[in-house]
Amino acid sequence: MWNEPSAGVAVTALDPGRAARQPDPAVVASVEAGSIGEELGFEPGDQLLSINGVRPRDLIDYRYLIVEEELTLEVRDSAGELHRVDFEKDADDGLGLAFTEALFDGLRQCNNRCPFCFIDQQPPGHRDSLYLKDDDYRLSFLYGSYLTLTNLSETDWTRIEQQRLTPLFVSVHATDPDLRSSLLENSRAGRLLQQLEWFDERDLQIHAQVVVCPGLNDGHALLQSLTDLARFAGGEWPAVLSAAVVPVGLTRFRPPGDGLRAVTPKDAEQVIDAVEPLQQRFQQQLGSRFAWLSDEWYLIAGRPLPPRDSYEDLPQQENGVGTIRAFLEDLDVATTSLPDSIGSPLRSSWVVGRLVDKALEPVSDRLNRIHGVTLNLYGLPSPYWGQDQVVTGLLTGQDLIEGLRDQPLGDQLLLPSVMLRQGQPVFLDDMTLEQVQAALPVPIRIVHGAADIVAAVLGERPETT
Repeated sequence: MWNEPSAGVAVTALDPGRAARQPDPAVVASVEAGSIGEELGFEPGDQLLSINGVRPRDLIDYRYLIVEEELTLEVRDSAGELHRVDFEKDADDGLGLAFTEALFDGLRQCNNRCPFCFIDQQPPGHRDSLYLKDDDYRLSFLYGSYLTLTNLSETDWTRIEQQRLTPLFVSVHATDPDLRSSLLENSRAGRLLQQLEWFDERDLQIHAQVVVCPGLNDGHALLQSLTDLARFAGGEWPAVLSAAVVPVGLTRFRPPGDGLRAVTPKDAEQVIDAVEPLQQRFQQQLGSRFAWLSDEWYLIAGRPLPPRDSYEDLPQQENGVGTIRAFLEDLDVATTSLPDSIGSPLRSSWVVGRLVDKALEPVSDRLNRIHGVTLNLYGLPSPYWGQDQVVTGLLTGQDLIEGLRDQPLGDQLLLPSVMLRQGQPVFLDDMTLEQVQAALPVPIRIVHGAADIVAAVLGERPETT
């Protein structure tokens, strides 16, 4: 397996300004079968200390460093022994390693005090990870999380340019310097337009979002923000690729006197009526609608969702723009060819957030026309968050127990996987799937997408991986 243990190799920091704080080792979570990493003897729990004498700060550094054809790795195995591994490979070959964390030198947290921040609208006493206020440009590049650009050092800006960390995903909220500084409660937030100029000059790109707080950054301020962003959306290499407009989400745990109020159907109608004409103007000027409204606006207003082609290539789907429309399209495909009946009668319950249940009723009706199928669609509110109209992913374990306790649930309960923390059977209120199962007298099946929902209703076994 490993070479003989060595005394270790000298390491240097990629960022001289942060040399006093060496990154932690990169801990191996899994090793791809047949990969170079497996051939070298890597196992889960091993710690990668350095690559060619350099400690990677994060997954981005790791990917840059392993491009070299000649590599020297310093590794500490699970027994604590050090190994020096020297080998050659092709430049395009990866090592087949996955790590427990993407950042090896810690998370860059937010330095703003936005009153609408969802992290600050949670009750105390839950797992620590729920209170981490991520504002890290590296996670934005790797996974599409949104950041504000207010906590970047000169070294960070230099790294973004040198390593071409593009596109990033930026929470704009307002382009007016005074308004943005007020919304974020941070004087540095007013530099946004200069920062967009910086991206534009270097052919670097962003996706933008505006979280609309009624009475604060809607109306004229919203139109001005989208118009300002569109100034950077033209040309061969636009600095701003798209803009998403999403409604603020408020919970019953937010601080009193924050000056915020929930979005009403009238608010939603006004925002739709303001933004849709802009989309037509952008289409003529830029060849793209450029700015999109999240599906929630239409659901809150009680209006039909736009047609699928209006979302173009769904650049902001992870931000709720076209998510429901794409899901309905997937359900249409999954229900194109249905049997007339199933072998054994099966009664199922499918749980979604109350905000989306009306949009899913046609699919439920279609499945209920199959002989032997009984499907109850439950659109639940969230007493936990204090929201009546809620998306599915925000439903908690407590919401499920409270909303389903006295309902006829049939033979199985279908819970969409978006309710659970990724990779773990835990809801947003820290209640476990096991606890919910113990409180509800019906087997629970976690469903992953449209095809899995239809398969579950038809009584087909879940696919194993």
